[in-house]
This record gives sequence, structure tokens and C-alpha cells, in this order.
Amino acid sequence: MDLQAILDSIETGVFIGGTWRPAEGGKTIEVINPATAEVLTTVADGSENDALEAIRVAGETQQTWAATAPRERGEILRRAWELLMERQDDIAAVMTAEMGKSFAEAKGEVAYGAEFFRWFSEEAVRIGGDFTKSTDGANRLMISHEPVGPAVLITPWNFPLAMGTRKIGPAIAAGCTMVFKPAKLTPLTSLMLAQALQDAGLPAGVLNIVTSQSARRVVTPWMESGIARKVTFTGSTEVGIGLLEQAAQNVMKTSMELGGNAPFIVFEDADIDKAVEGAMLAKMRNVGEACTAANRFFVHSSVADEFSQKLAERMGAMTIGNGLDEGVEVGPLVEEPALEKVQALVDGAVEKGATVLTGGKRVDRPGYFFEPTVLTNIAEDCELRREEIFGPVAPIITFDTEDEALAQANSTDYGLAGYIYSENIGRALSASERLEVGMIGLNTGLVSNPAAPFGGVKMSGLGREGGRVGIEEFLETKYVAVPRD
Repeated sequence: MDLQAILDSIETGVFIGGTWRPAEGGKTIEVINPATAEVLTTVADGSENDALEAIRVAGETQQTWAATAPRERGEILRRAWELLMERQDDIAAVMTAEMGKSFAEAKGEVAYGAEFFRWFSEEAVRIGGDFTKSTDGANRLMISHEPVGPAVLITPWNFPLAMGTRKIGPAIAAGCTMVFKPAKLTPLTSLMLAQALQDAGLPAGVLNIVTSQSARRVVTPWMESGIARKVTFTGSTEVGIGLLEQAAQNVMKTSMELGGNAPFIVFEDADIDKAVEGAMLAKMRNVGEACTAANRFFVHSSVADEFSQKLAERMGAMTIGNGLDEGVEVGPLVEEPALEKVQALVDGAVEKGATVLTGGKRVDRPGYFFEPTVLTNIAEDCELRREEIFGPVAPIITFDTEDEALAQANSTDYGLAGYIYSENIGRALSASERLEVGMIGLNTGLVSNPAAPFGGVKMSGLGREGGRVGIEEFLETKYVAVPRD
């Protein structure tokens, strides 16, 4: 595989009205390989004027696109799914190079992310409505679901393909035009995604992309334009709150997938080997850089030693290195500040008495690598109990009763995902009902699925992506009263 040849084939300008072009003034952003800290390439650094042009085009295209037959929209998504799968290796190589995850994981993300296009290609033709009579019999009541209008899409760096398809898929299926701001750390995968959609026949002006060093420079003009009618964002809670405030000014429809602090609860009757396997999935997927990642491990005191030792053995044996190298399981964190944050959290825990069973420090090599780490004896006031780690660190906290475990698990402002391990189905379901999260892995460490609704409660967000409800985020309900004569 010739990575440089793949990089050279990527369109790296802004994409507006079906045309790729340089950013205003020719400014660019460097894209860094976190495994080497070296520059991979550059992409356009879009300006405010680029952003204004993009939202203008999206607004002008909306009416025509909304009138497109649902089957046609679905076929475009189906062709895009096929193209993503054909290009799976190339996209995965670029994803690994720009954000660090292993090549095998990157291929898995392409398959997972592409599946949103196949799912919503089928949902495009199932947008329904209703027809009934008024209670007094005087009117016929016709209810339809119409596209909400131009949508602002903002995605993070950790799943650069899947976060895009999860938003673009339902927008296309519903008949909405889009302006799209990918993360500045991982723009290349998003640009390859746009190329696949263009090659699949998506009409000019439906999807418009502006990459930029400054999210505010691009997103604020979109939010203030009065043209955009919907915003969907995946990222930090702090940024999400700011976007909600902006959206309120034009009463825009919103969906937000924000921060997480996922609990992983292991009861005394759990199958410990299965729990360790699930913990590896829930913690080490994407090197822990996932909002669904298990963040706090609550383990019953009677099985804590066994679980901790087995997890430490598994994590300590993982192969660290450049994700493009064969056999590598753990790549780098995305950038130096991310690495520094993880190190500070671990150091803070150790200073307060935590025991390091494996890992605990930065890897002495170029790039932003941190050892897979298992910690026990976590102090009550330790930041690891409150902060979203976003790294390969598993802090283990013991409990003695179900009430204690759930009280600790729920003692956070966040509620995206959680994990429960128990062989007692009654207890497992009861605990699931009491756990304050939007998604639960019950005896599994993987919850994400295109056919399932993805989203959280409390400060973890609003709305859902994926599943049957995912397209509803891009639709408005319209009612027409028809007199019976």
C-alpha cells in the first residue's frame, strides 16, 4: 500500500456547490501523523467568506433537493456505501495515519460507518405520515413529515468516518442539504467521504464542506445565517452548550452527542472472563478515545482482585506502535495535549494512593503514545472518578452492594453509555433500569450499531442518531386540515 499515493489523490480544498477549490487566500492547515509527529499533508483553512458561500449554496439547493424522489436519495446512499467498502483499505490507511488507531480498527470503522449509508438508504423510502378524521368528523387530517431544511454538521476527530456518515446519511435520506465542518485534526477521512458521495452521484450543493483551523470562524456564520434550520454536533459538552445557545437565537432544531463518563459494573455473579473481554472492548477501542469508552470500573469486592489481575495481564500484553505496522494493537493518542492530560490524570491518582498494576506512563518513542494502564485503590476525591479520561487507562473501584454500585455510577452529570456484567438476568435488567444512561451494554462491551438509537441523557446530549429514530432528527411534522364538504 502506497500511503503517499493515496494522500496525493485526496481533494484537499473546500467543497462548495459541487466544486473543490482552495480556501480564500490560499491558507492551509497541516495534518499531523500522531505516530511520528510529522506532517502528512495540508488541507484548506476555510474563511468566514467560504463558510457564508457554503451556507448560501445549501439554502439555494434545499428546495430542489427536498423534491427529489426518496428512491433516488436512497440509491445515492446505497452507491456511496458500495464505494466506501470498495475503498475500505485506502480510507483506513489514511484514518490511521491522521488519528492513530490501528489499521484493523480503522477498517472496522469504515465498515461500521459505511453501514449508516446502507441503513438510511432503506429508511429514505419509509418516511411515512398519517390520514385520519377529526373527532367531530368535519375535517380530514393529513400528516406528513418534511425535511427540516439546511443542516449544520460538526464532527469530532476520534471517529472521522462514522461520525460523518451517521449525520450525512439521515440528512440525505430526509432531503436536507448540508454544510459540514470536520475536525481540524482528522479532515482527510472526511474529505475522502465527500469524494465517495460525489462519485455516487450526490447533486452539487447538497453537501458542502469547509475545513478550518477555527471552528468558530466557520460555524458561527452558519448558525447566525438564518438559513440553517438544524444543527447536529458531536463533541464536548462545553461546546455543545454554546451551540445550543446559538441555536436558540434562530430556534433551530438540535441534536447533540456530548461528553461521557461511562460506568462498567461487574457484579459478584458475573462471568469474569467474559467481563474482562468486554472491558477490553469497552476500554481499548480507539485507544480509549471514545465517548462510549468505559471510564470508571466498579467491581464487586469479592471478584475485584481476579478481574483486576486478568485485565492488567491483557492490557499489559498489548502491542504498541504505529497503527500501520502489522500486529499493532495500540496506536498513539491524537495529539500532545491529549497525552499530557492522560499522564496528569494518572499522576494525580498515584499521588493520592492509587496502585499501578500495569502501564502508567508515556512510551519513550516519537509520537504521542501512552501505555495501557490499570489502576486500583482509587481515592474518593480522585479526578479519575469525575473526568472523561479519553485514553487507555482503566481505574478500578470496588463496591459491596448493588445500591452502592449504582449510586456511584450515577454520581455524574453525564449519561451516555454504561456496561453491566451479571449472570442474573433479573438483577441485570433491574440495574439497567436504574442506570442513568442512554445506552447500556449488558454482558457486552460494544453498544454502537447503525440499527440502534445512539445518544445520551443529562449532560451527554439531546436527540438520537441511527436506528429508526435517526431520520426523525432531520424531519418536521406537517399537518393539513381538509374540510369534508
